[in-house]
Amino acid sequence: MFDNLRHHQETRTVWEIARSSKLRFAEAAFVAVFCAILISGITGCQTGASPDLAKFSDYQPSSGAAPTAPVNSGRSTNAQPKSEVIVLHEGDSVRISFPGAPTLNVVQQIRRDGRITLPLVGEFNAAGLTPPQMEKELLKLYEPQLQTKEVNVAVESSAFPVYVTGAVLRPGRINADRPLTALEAILEAGVDYNRANLKSVRVIRSENGKTEHHTLNLKSVLKGDTNEQFKLKPQDIVYVPEKFSWF
Repeated sequence: MFDNLRHHQETRTVWEIARSSKLRFAEAAFVAVFCAILISGITGCQTGASPDLAKFSDYQPSSGAAPTAPVNSGRSTNAQPKSEVIVLHEGDSVRISFPGAPTLNVVQQIRRDGRITLPLVGEFNAAGLTPPQMEKELLKLYEPQLQTKEVNVAVESSAFPVYVTGAVLRPGRINADRPLTALEAILEAGVDYNRANLKSVRVIRSENGKTEHHTLNLKSVLKGDTNEQFKLKPQDIVYVPEKFSWF
């Protein structure tokens, strides 16, 4: 009887040891799987990092210096466009100031011959110059009379006279305060669409003693077939012919 009881106890002890070993093995397997998942997640986060963070993750500062962001060598998107160059022409009024000699200050309108009349120096050809160019030329002329070597030229008012004739509602002179295109001048004069032949608009220009003729198809511009615009010059004559009709 005692032998049977001892055998039963030994069998129970072996079974408990086996069950305990299985539990420890299961726990160890669970810990191993959990660690593998954790390591995989950390690796995935590192490989999915953004390129910008990856750049700085490899940076090793020397002497305690903080890492600096990479310099963008491309053009700035906030760059300001260049302002349009102003060229003086007949009809413009210019204000000429002499900071060191205010008695010489004057406002003059450029005549049809392109000239103005100035004190002490007389006739001066201003048409075709920009204000900075005119300042340099005047400084050369007035330098002997000036203690302060400075001359300022500013456009007081601008005139842009052109002429439109032919099949328009208001033929004649147009006095604009800015440069015009041929199409803008015709629209300003009023287009007679029943009569106007916009395919053969002519511009007559006198320049440097020569007469130039330009033929324009402004109908294609109105239809959007082309974006090219013909820029007029002061004193240009725009002629809008009539459509050909049978009587």
